[in-house]
Amino acid sequence: MTPSQEEALYEFLENVTGTFNLDEVVSFIRMIGPKRENRLSVEVEAFINFKNLAFPLEEKRWLSRRGFFEPLSFVISPTRLELVNGILIPGHRCVPFVNANLLPHEYYFSWQGSPVPYTSTEGPPEEFYPYYSVFGEEYAPQYVARDNSENEEAFNSDPYDDPPEVSIKTLDMRNIYRETSFIPGDRFVARTLDWKLGSISLEKVGKDEWSEAELSSWFEAAEEGFEKSFSKLGPASCTEEQIAYAYWYGPSRMREVPAYALEYYLYEKTDTIETSAYGIETRYWYAGREIPDKKDLDSSNVRPDMTPIEAILHKLKIPISEYVIQSYVRDSLYREKGNTKLVTGRVVPERIEMDLKDRNSLFTYIESVMKEFRKYYTPFGDKAIGPIRQRAGELHTAVIDLVDRLCKGEIDLSWLPRHTFIILSQIQNHTANVMEDLDSDESPPEMELEALDNSLDSMIETYEDVKELIDEALESFRRNRLAVIRSGSESVIERLLQLSIGGTDIWRRIIVPESCSLGELHQIIQTVFGWRNSKSYRFNSENDLDENTTIKELDANNVELLYEYGTKWNVRIMLLSWQETPGARPVRCVAGAGAAPPEFIAGPVKFKRILSSLENGNDMERLGARQEMGLDFIPGEFDLEACNRLLSSTIQLKGRNR
Repeated sequence: MTPSQEEALYEFLENVTGTFNLDEVVSFIRMIGPKRENRLSVEVEAFINFKNLAFPLEEKRWLSRRGFFEPLSFVISPTRLELVNGILIPGHRCVPFVNANLLPHEYYFSWQGSPVPYTSTEGPPEEFYPYYSVFGEEYAPQYVARDNSENEEAFNSDPYDDPPEVSIKTLDMRNIYRETSFIPGDRFVARTLDWKLGSISLEKVGKDEWSEAELSSWFEAAEEGFEKSFSKLGPASCTEEQIAYAYWYGPSRMREVPAYALEYYLYEKTDTIETSAYGIETRYWYAGREIPDKKDLDSSNVRPDMTPIEAILHKLKIPISEYVIQSYVRDSLYREKGNTKLVTGRVVPERIEMDLKDRNSLFTYIESVMKEFRKYYTPFGDKAIGPIRQRAGELHTAVIDLVDRLCKGEIDLSWLPRHTFIILSQIQNHTANVMEDLDSDESPPEMELEALDNSLDSMIETYEDVKELIDEALESFRRNRLAVIRSGSESVIERLLQLSIGGTDIWRRIIVPESCSLGELHQIIQTVFGWRNSKSYRFNSENDLDENTTIKELDANNVELLYEYGTKWNVRIMLLSWQETPGARPVRCVAGAGAAPPEFIAGPVKFKRILSSLENGNDMERLGARQEMGLDFIPGEFDLEACNRLLSSTIQLKGRNR
């Protein structure tokens, strides 16, 4: 589709209030952008399905998001902070019941037919982040920043540190709380009046008006809805999409009240769903399971209506649009080179094998764009955009080259850091979006340009961090393989395992012989996380397991185990690659990240709050957190050599593979 046709599609989806078929949406688009009619039906159908823009019914028929959510009601439970201050923070409360293109401060609320006025509330940004966390914890600062221009300017002034104070738009609820004698535990039923405009009505429900049985039936429906969302969609493109499809796939009871507030369900009630790391982002996922890494760049963001040039690059696992290529051309002109061959080599690094016919097609396309742009290009007009575009292009080329090197190298990919390809995909996708934004002759507003520059700084820093971890993994793999070659003659099968503490970003990778029993693995887990074996434990799997079961005896389908330590801590165990070594070797840790929480801390939620206090709390909060964690605890620190010294001195395995 052309850009105007794509805009027409989104306009149609924002306005249609029920079901629609392919002919209806195509007819609307043709009125706006009539070009390329011969493939329009195919492209529209692919675009809707590929991007999950509407809920699928029978073939070539859908229900719009607006048509699905607009008749529904949901629950908002004010916090004690909001009651004390007489406010309500819209934040993530309306996900996914209003247009996802709206920001929370753009919603309209009404009470008994009258608009609820907005006011402003000041405070440190970390005080407001929990009210935006359903969007993804990593996006909470962005939502706070985009609440108003002053916030955005404050965040942009120092991309590495939050401003001391921000101001956000909040609903002025003082009269409503007072007139209704609102108390903690009371809640609002919110009804979507206009999905497109974000218009919502509020109605009070007392804390004792709904029975536990009614709420339990909703809870069971929500559990089923999220499980189906995970199984059918996998990790969605964003948390809003994942939640929307949980409501779609879930039983009808999930779309009714009485119900729990979504945030209360996700963070307080369910123990089958948790926030899980997804590269540098987060997603909701099965509790106790890790979202598996990819084995290449993620191409889920590729347009389904690819041009011939985009299709050539897609075959090479380079998921970009022609606008990115054009941005490379502009960068070449900015550097005063305008060399078609150099641009081709930056779009497709030389190490990537490419069919001669395809390379000639790409070269010809770049040459034609270069010729067209050269007519009116002036470096002076590109002064503001040029340096940012140049950095973006260099980062994008580096990511493409690194991914190709990893996929074609000799390393066993399971040795790479956790979520290597997911992280690289996120960097690539973000950088490609920046380049698309900068494929222009006109400079964006200064504040927008500054935000792009800051986000690019963050991506470069993330790339450098992950590149360092990859280099360490490559070196560790080479050392291990060399040690295997030089060992004795007794053949031993070893397994690479990944241990991840549920609800945190803390993980270790260890190598153990297949003869290692689960009882011995328990001792290894205790050692690598610095725990003291003070709680009961068990290994949870689809099959019955006892501590004498060995890694070798596990069912071939058991690629993941759950180690439950006490009632608060779970460790996800992923069985990765295996190798045959000519000789028994000690258990060893080859990679890891993060300082493990002391075992007496009451679970990952409490641990995160303590870390937040250490990083962002006032003096009293920092002191309390330090006393609780101990003076020796250093957040984020992991000493690989110290871990292996401890393993060497404490772990002596009884079994041997032969």
